[in-house]
Amino acid sequence: MDEGGMQTWQWLAVGMTIALNALDGFDVLSISFASPGIAKEWGVDQGTLGWVLSMELLGMALGSVLLGGVADKYGRRPTILGCLVAMTLGMWFAGQSESVNQLLVWRLITGLGIGGMLAAINASAAEFSNARWRSVAMSLMVIGYPIGGVTGGLVVQQLLADGSWRDIFAFGAFATAACIPLTWFLIPETPAFLDRKRPAGALEKINKTFQRFGHAAVTGFSLETEETAKRSPTDIFKPALIATTFLISFAYFAHITSFYFIIKWVPKIVVDMGFEPRAAAGVLTWANLGGALGGAAFGFIAMRVGLKRLTMITLVLASGLIVWFGQGTDDLTKLAATVAIVGFFTNSAIVGLYTLFARVFPTHVRATGTGFAIGVGRGGAALAPVLAGYLFMAGYSLQTVALFMGSGSLLAAIALSFLKVRETD
Repeated sequence: MDEGGMQTWQWLAVGMTIALNALDGFDVLSISFASPGIAKEWGVDQGTLGWVLSMELLGMALGSVLLGGVADKYGRRPTILGCLVAMTLGMWFAGQSESVNQLLVWRLITGLGIGGMLAAINASAAEFSNARWRSVAMSLMVIGYPIGGVTGGLVVQQLLADGSWRDIFAFGAFATAACIPLTWFLIPETPAFLDRKRPAGALEKINKTFQRFGHAAVTGFSLETEETAKRSPTDIFKPALIATTFLISFAYFAHITSFYFIIKWVPKIVVDMGFEPRAAAGVLTWANLGGALGGAAFGFIAMRVGLKRLTMITLVLASGLIVWFGQGTDDLTKLAATVAIVGFFTNSAIVGLYTLFARVFPTHVRATGTGFAIGVGRGGAALAPVLAGYLFMAGYSLQTVALFMGSGSLLAAIALSFLKVRETD
């Protein structure tokens, strides 16, 4: 499948990972869209609101680390389906919450589901695509996040016009539930996983998927040497991969901290500038539209430019643009344009990092390695809204906070300069 062409059903499977990542985009951003209403209804201060904004990110950190290993042990497909169920329940009951503590619990559960799903769909998108189109497939999967944000932003503006913040979570729950049967139908277990784990009936399942994808049947598994037979998910912490694991995880941690400062605080910052909550949701929608365009552009440019170098360039630009955003403006159009450009480069860098996950980790630890890196990164992302909230409470200006929070992307670029990138498994 690595050398063959990309067929319709392969693109449909990749397309489903885009839709699932769009759920992540809407789900994570839902709390940002809802934050002004939550703050008004319950009278929470900026410090407490920071925890509300961060709780599902803490869940993602745990889910990515714990469930990434589950995806490598039991399969990508069952992990995705189980996580979708958790996300549906978490979104629905978040909208029914009657206190901040209840909301925190359900956002944590939602985050657990998102974290596990992310690790599994990242591995799936890589393993459903061939070598030539893998970078593009990964880029398309990642831009599902801002697509979810854009679509969600448009829906949320209508929901907030006639309803409350609770309606945002109800919509998210229904959208997530609708993806469960679609995932069951469109995403089989990946042949790469079946070839490595070889459960009962694995060869038949591989050939069934190959037939669906328009590839010739195989008569046996790939050659397994004594060395490959001893492979374990814990290999990401062994000498051959420990430096890779540390560098890619730190890079993701550092950049995602900057990224989530923008994603989580833009609506509240815009409202504090004197604009209406609907206008704030619109500005965040522009950030995600810019992110979608940036992610798509990155995928095609990466086919011609070195992946690591391009990712480093976007990280440096992202850092500078976050500082630029911190200068502020009282013109809503200029503010939306600025945030769109920031979104273009911050999400381009996310695409680069996700594509690097698939490149630097071999098949047998791809979901584990990706899950660990995402878990570490989302842990940092959980700190970003809290840290920014306390910096604002301490009296620091938007310019100072943006300068501090934007430095993460620059640190990520420095970390990647030391990373060695694998060409194949």
